[in-house]
Amino acid sequence: MNYNLINNNKVYISGEVVSEPKFSHEVYNEGFYEFDLKVGRLSVAYDIIPVTISERLMSMSDIKVGSKLSGSGQFRSYNKLEDGKSKLLLTVFLREVMPYNESDNPNMIEIVGYVCKEPVYRTTPFNREITDVLLAVNRSYNKSDYLPCIAWGRNARFVRDFAVGDKVSVSGRIQSREYQKKVGDEVVTRIAYEVSLNKIELIKEDLGVDTIMTSAGEMENYYVR
Repeated sequence: MNYNLINNNKVYISGEVVSEPKFSHEVYNEGFYEFDLKVGRLSVAYDIIPVTISERLMSMSDIKVGSKLSGSGQFRSYNKLEDGKSKLLLTVFLREVMPYNESDNPNMIEIVGYVCKEPVYRTTPFNREITDVLLAVNRSYNKSDYLPCIAWGRNARFVRDFAVGDKVSVSGRIQSREYQKKVGDEVVTRIAYEVSLNKIELIKEDLGVDTIMTSAGEMENYYVR
């Protein structure tokens, strides 16, 4: 097992199950199920986050609507063909389920990846600055997860100048967001998932030294073994 790739993508979530687990797929005779977890924010708002879990973990946990759980794993993406089009789907893949702990931060993610699309900077009608950036995060078996991220304010100004191929280390939380899209003659409501960033580091790899520039403009050097 490549522990470096596991550490590239670490998630901890805690909340209430709000949908019954449904069978998703099977890999090497191991079944996987999906359900939605309601995860609270610091405010009264909350996020509804899709979760994928192995039947082996489910057999050790009582996962049903209304139950509460905490777990750790990775934020993953995969492509699914819908109506002849490939759609990027996102889910938290649980590696461990643990007793619910109300005192912990219920939504934490840390990822190290590479900018794979030019960042998009914009401002809201209220002049709030936002930058969208897509990160490719390496996974085992030569796979990668493509994770949409969003930065605000000072972080948005820092991220907007990133170039495709830049290596970055970020942390924040996974959020859900409703949006409306016109499909044919009707408008439908859909849900998008993204990583809301609160800490961002740009890593410059050069001659065995990692130079890390933070969103605060500070610079440090780390020697790579």
